[in-house]
Amino acid sequence: MQELDLEKTTHILNSIMEAELAGVVRYTHYSLMVTGPNRIPIVQFLKAQATESLLHAQQAGEILTGLDGHPSLKIAPLEETFKHSIYDILLESLNHEQAALNLYKQLLEVVTDASIYLEEFARTMIGQEELHGMELKKMLRDYHPGQ
Repeated sequence: MQELDLEKTTHILNSIMEAELAGVVRYTHYSLMVTGPNRIPIVQFLKAQATESLLHAQQAGEILTGLDGHPSLKIAPLEETFKHSIYDILLESLNHEQAALNLYKQLLEVVTDASIYLEEFARTMIGQEELHGMELKKMLRDYHPGQ
């Protein structure tokens, strides 16, 4: 086993926390903006995503502080596009999930062969983010811009 690069690991964990906390804000905002006949199930989905993002941020923060790191008080940048069709919300959600997936993949690269626990955490989160991406792609199949 190689030695864990604490500096890189804690930096990525902070980036994950910031992205996941931004997800809480993003998904909460989206849940408030959904209108139309499909509002209720989509709002429920978005609220669940917000709750899960908070859980993921907390998990990353617990690991970060367990490594003697200091959790950031920042969140990742949020852009308000003012596009609130279901299609736009789902597409922006997919982009957000892809960015989070990339952060977890970066974490996996840094911790591989240095920490089994962190490898398993990263792999689990990668699996969850990939699943979210698949769900969003399925939801997007029947929507087209302007709907």
